[in-house]
Amino acid sequence: MNHYFDPGDGEWESREIRVVLDDHEFVLETAPGTFSPEHLDTGTRILLETVPDPVGTVLDIGCGWGPIALSAALRAPESDVWGVDVNKRGLELTMRNAARVGAGRVRAVLPGDVPADLRFDTIWSNPPIRVGKAELHAILETWLPRLNPGGEAWLVVAKNLGAASLMTWLAESWPDAEITKPEIGKGFWVIRFVAAGV
Repeated sequence: MNHYFDPGDGEWESREIRVVLDDHEFVLETAPGTFSPEHLDTGTRILLETVPDPVGTVLDIGCGWGPIALSAALRAPESDVWGVDVNKRGLELTMRNAARVGAGRVRAVLPGDVPADLRFDTIWSNPPIRVGKAELHAILETWLPRLNPGGEAWLVVAKNLGAASLMTWLAESWPDAEITKPEIGKGFWVIRFVAAGV
């Protein structure tokens, strides 16, 4: 769990793994100290199998080594895709992997480096649920209000790690948003959050 808080500044060596994204197999780089460095984790895979193609400007919250941001870029090559993470190792890996898959419109940055006036049309995330409710809520309170009216956020959360309580909190915190649970698979919920219109 250290990757949730580790800035990733120390020395490290990457390794290569084979990953299928957007029905294509790629050899990508991962490294210790990032989330799921050995394979594409089940929650992320279920999210990517569930979401429709993204539209507009896209955000991946907690991008790690990049599978969600890269998938968004592959499925919507005309979109600008932003990945944010507190782990600089993950950010570097996301950019390296974007080059490997030919995704030229991906930016991976620290949260504070996202332009303050930038708004998003699509958010895809396997959020860092294990950081605890208070920290998770603070992360979502930072990014969900930056959705454009009618913009969609898709969040995958393990059922046994509080998916139901998160969905309840979202509904209480944003009563005007549309919040649904389109799919359940292998112990995960995929929550769809649609920002209120103007």
